[in-house]
Amino acid sequence: MASKPVTLEMSRRVALNTLWQAVATGSLLTACGGGSDAEANAPAPAPALSPASPPPGAGTTTATTFVSGLENPWGLAFLPDGRMLVTEKAGRLRIVTSSVAAGPHVTVSGVPAVLNAGQGGLLDVAVQVVGSDTWVYLSYVEAGMGALAGTNGTAVARGRLVGNALLDVQVIFRQTPKVATSVSTNHYGSRLVLTTDGFLFITLGDRSAASEAVKAQDLSTLHGKVVRIRTDGSVPGDNPFVTTPNARPEIWSLGHRNPQGAALHPTTGELWVTEHGPQGGDELNRVQRGRNYGWPVISYGCNYGAPVGNCTTIGGASSGPGLEQPVSFWVPTSIAPSGLCWYTGSAIPEWQGHLFLGALAGQALWRLEINGTTVVKREELFKSLGERIRDVRQGPDGALYLLTDNSNGRVLRVNKS
Repeated sequence: MASKPVTLEMSRRVALNTLWQAVATGSLLTACGGGSDAEANAPAPAPALSPASPPPGAGTTTATTFVSGLENPWGLAFLPDGRMLVTEKAGRLRIVTSSVAAGPHVTVSGVPAVLNAGQGGLLDVAVQVVGSDTWVYLSYVEAGMGALAGTNGTAVARGRLVGNALLDVQVIFRQTPKVATSVSTNHYGSRLVLTTDGFLFITLGDRSAASEAVKAQDLSTLHGKVVRIRTDGSVPGDNPFVTTPNARPEIWSLGHRNPQGAALHPTTGELWVTEHGPQGGDELNRVQRGRNYGWPVISYGCNYGAPVGNCTTIGGASSGPGLEQPVSFWVPTSIAPSGLCWYTGSAIPEWQGHLFLGALAGQALWRLEINGTTVVKREELFKSLGERIRDVRQGPDGALYLLTDNSNGRVLRVNKS
């Protein structure tokens, strides 16, 4: 397949802005989901941008504390009654409400044991309502057992939420092969996106170490892939590599580095993801069936420690035959994108159809205006808060909710006053 031509010079692409989220409704599914290695490092400055015009319409856009007191939260999803489920990296799943009368955040029992090390722990959460049942899906890092002791990898489990407990918990997916914990506790990806027709997308990182990252191009492994399974864990027969010899049938796309934002386009239903580059080269990608997104063969990012703005990209090129181009990318420094959401709400009508993503190293919320599959404007919001934005979701009230990632994490509500 031919590679997508690069129609904008890098300097112009830097001046464009890239945010994106997806909301899929139906059976009360919310698919607004969720940096580079920069998430483990000191915050890096965001790339220089052309001055952004203010959002249209009267009023002031604000981000105010909705709830606080969360310890390193990672994922956020809304329950049918408007309460939130929030994961904490150490392994706790919380039921969160803004009501003071409700008391402290409630801890849900039945969560699988997690390996809380490096970038791993309890990660994303997604909610699906089927009849009278509320199913909760969790991505997390599990330690290998038995012959696999000393290894780790991403897993996904689901259970029915009854009161404050998960019942009938079952592991429905495991990334293979697991990686020795001495080699890596980074680059898990792990965003979950449910579709209205009964499928589950899972983003998977390349596991960081050079010996593992090359497997992003290897169809016999689940490193650096987006996978698509049914919600019971079975593999759909129409996945692109089901009949390919030695390929993992779960694979939907390959050549990803560390995709920590994922959402469905509200009109087309296509999956879009953001992924961490190394030093520079964070990407927004429109993920299509069976496509190869290039990592680590091509990249817009450089090795850590290379001269910023004057270095050779990893792979030595930013394009190649049969390899997809990102919709947008960030250079020369990384923002570490995490969490992605298409805004379809009514709280700020002028933002309808825009894509929003959080930034960890960049410490901001990014708003992207999209025309078809082209980013026509990027704007950095709430930079003055100095907060690592881990997840972005649209609430049932039509407002945006942001999850901040620190030892006293908060849920922020974005609205216009």
